[in-house]
Amino acid sequence: MFSKILIANRGEIACRVIRTAKRLGIATVAVYSEADRDALHVELADEAVAIGPPPAAQSYLSIEKIVAACRETGAEAVHPGYGFLSERAAFAHALKDAGIVFIGPNPHAIEAMGDKIESKKFANAAKVSTVPGYLGVIDSADHAAKIADEIGFPVMIKASAGGGGKGMRVAHSRAEVAEGFSRAKSEAKNSFGDDRVFVEKFIVNPRHIEIQVLGDKHGNVVHLGERECSIQRRNQKVIEEAPSPLLDAATRKKMGEQAVALAKAVGYDSAGTVEFVAGQDSSFFFLEMNTRLQVEHPVTEMITGLDLVEQMIRAAAGEKLAFRQEDVKLKGWAVESRVYAEDPARGFLPSIGRLVKYRPPEEGVFGAVSVRNDTGVFEGGEIAIHYDPMIAKLVTHAPTRLEAIEAQGRALDAFVIDGIRHNIPFLSALMAHPRWREGRLSTGFIAEEFGAGYVPKAPEGEAADAMAAIAAAIDNALNRRKRAISGQMRESHGFAFDAKRAVMLGKARVDCALAHEVGALVVTLASGRRLTVTDDWRPGDPLWRGEVHGRPVVAQVRPILNGFVLSHGGYEVAARVFTPREAELAALMLDRSGAHDTGALLCPMPGLVKSIAVKVGQDVKAGEVLCVVEAMKMENALVAERDARVLAIKAKEGESLGVDAVIMEFA
Repeated sequence: MFSKILIANRGEIACRVIRTAKRLGIATVAVYSEADRDALHVELADEAVAIGPPPAAQSYLSIEKIVAACRETGAEAVHPGYGFLSERAAFAHALKDAGIVFIGPNPHAIEAMGDKIESKKFANAAKVSTVPGYLGVIDSADHAAKIADEIGFPVMIKASAGGGGKGMRVAHSRAEVAEGFSRAKSEAKNSFGDDRVFVEKFIVNPRHIEIQVLGDKHGNVVHLGERECSIQRRNQKVIEEAPSPLLDAATRKKMGEQAVALAKAVGYDSAGTVEFVAGQDSSFFFLEMNTRLQVEHPVTEMITGLDLVEQMIRAAAGEKLAFRQEDVKLKGWAVESRVYAEDPARGFLPSIGRLVKYRPPEEGVFGAVSVRNDTGVFEGGEIAIHYDPMIAKLVTHAPTRLEAIEAQGRALDAFVIDGIRHNIPFLSALMAHPRWREGRLSTGFIAEEFGAGYVPKAPEGEAADAMAAIAAAIDNALNRRKRAISGQMRESHGFAFDAKRAVMLGKARVDCALAHEVGALVVTLASGRRLTVTDDWRPGDPLWRGEVHGRPVVAQVRPILNGFVLSHGGYEVAARVFTPREAELAALMLDRSGAHDTGALLCPMPGLVKSIAVKVGQDVKAGEVLCVVEAMKMENALVAERDARVLAIKAKEGESLGVDAVIMEFA
């Protein structure tokens, strides 16, 4: 076994590898760019080596700097995590030449399967069913359009060295092929240093299901069941689960055997994933093989009880697998949510800044439910523009799928993040979505159910009653604190507070009356419904925990002027609690909220202006691309919302802009 390993990565996966290495008694070395000098993985490792400036191409993608860091620290092996150099055969070769062990598959397997074009050729030769497509390198947008015409629309344009949704575009027309080809090549070059792309048929209404395989250097390969990763946005996974609600035992066995056969054919000797695109009828086609640890590996760990990072380290050290296929048992259900630094209200565009609050839910085993949070950030840390926007991976495990989903919803409600925009409200809403809960999934789920963006729903019906009761309880606690101030008139002097309240949930009014019982607050609604509320909330707490009518509830509380924002179960609403007279007066106040057309294109997130597609004086049509802004390794094309004439261009190509910076103005 190794005595010291280096982790050639950053963020949560670097912290994840360090955690297992420490449990095994292995010393760890972190590497970091200038932007990550104060990062969590640097603090957790036994040693840390600076490897360059923030751009990944000059730090985390530099093979020479990683090898030099190994020599400097005496690291015997390197775990690459995922992304960056994890699927680069040249990296594995360079380590081998330096006498350093690569904790991953052998270079031949990486070359055979890691390249998306070559893997499909290999799979075809091995008579594995693949998605129809053109397996050669495409030189131009015209060439791509011609191939798309031959295959038939829609098509998927994909980076050969890609992963994580980078360098991928779906095209439904020749015009979209030209735009998608340019964006995919540019993203691929920036993210992977390889701009080759290919085109394949896009299966309509597909599901994304993958098989986790595990091999050793003695010819043994097993599979650890499947993961369903169909909930995606812009080809990037958002929710993963294991097992899949689609597969029965026979299909799981068939898919697993095919994945193992493919892995054995290339002498696979580490953890890897064989990805399939599946039809709603449970038919499946080989898509690609990821020759690395997947982001979503925790759900497999939760249902198998195995530590995949440990298994990778043991395999790299030459140990045999300690179990056979028949020993692998799948227990319960696991669900993982990827918590991203992005703004759902702005089309999920990246958000950066300081984590003023970062308080994840408590981890551990709670009865039949387990909660796990893999992260690489901390309260007070900063989300930078240079890297992937993922903050954490929240995982829950329970005996059944619905129980795991319920646990995930409660954990998300208890996940407090302030200082940046994030997708937790969206994830909470997704957990409550009927189609998700029923398992009727496809990779188009988010686009079909949430359109181009997400706006938190205001509560209705029983949910509104519960939120009104929580708001009344919070206001009651605040009032009780105020009443403790000395020198006030007391009820003994003939003064009493009115028990009636008007709770404003946004613009909806809920009238109620409050009464105190032993250890509880009784909220009687105008409908006559009585809700008993118990809690231990104190003013200033970001979470309200308690029971409403006997049901456990966790809600997030954020103070605003004259009230607070409540978030729970995918619902979010500004709550203000008044006396009836205060409510009458508040209704007379002018509402000055609401955005207006500024006649300008504003930068929707901090980013780098990659290109400007128009000139001053040019007439543009609605939907026409105006410019491309890159943030967190993704290129975002900003389009005209209406027909207009470009009056002035305020930004330059290559310029870094802040959020809401003016890019151009229109006549």
